[in-house]
Amino acid sequence: MKRAAFRLQPILELRRTQERAAAVAAAQAARAAADADRRATEHETALAAAVLPPSLRPGDFVAAMTLLRTAAADAAAARALATASAEQADLVRARWTGAAQRTKGMERLRERHLQGLATAEAAAEERAVDDLVTGRAGRGASSAAAPEEPGDVPDREAPWTP
Repeated sequence: MKRAAFRLQPILELRRTQERAAAVAAAQAARAAADADRRATEHETALAAAVLPPSLRPGDFVAAMTLLRTAAADAAAARALATASAEQADLVRARWTGAAQRTKGMERLRERHLQGLATAEAAAEERAVDDLVTGRAGRGASSAAAPEEPGDVPDREAPWTP
C-alpha cells in the first residue's frame, strides 16, 4: 500500500527554518543586550570610583566636574542603551516563541496525519484478514453445498435423516 505523503511538509520545513532563524536572532539579541549591560555597568563602576583630589585650583575643579558630568551622561546613555537592548531582545525572543508555536502546530498536524495513516493501514489490514477468513469459510460452504453427482462416493458420512 502506498503511503500518502504529508502535503504540508514543505510548509513544515519552512516553519522549522523560520524557527531556527528566529532562535539565532534571539541568541544574538540576548548577547547584544548582555554586552550593553556589561558596558553600562563598567561605566557606572568607573564613575562611582572617580574621586576628586581634596585640593584643586578653580580651573582644574571646573574641568574635573565637567569631565565627571560627561562621564555621568555617558553612563546614563550606556544604561539607556542596555535597557533598549534588553527590550529588543525580549521582542526578538517573543518572535522566536511565536515561530516555535507555529512550528509546533504544523508538527501536531503532521502527527495527526501519521496517526490517521496508521489507523487506515490497521483498518485495511483488518479488512484483509477478515476477507481471508470469510473467503475460506465461503469456499468451504460452497463446496459443501454443491450437489453431488450420482455415483459419487461422498467423503463424509451420509445423513441419518431421510
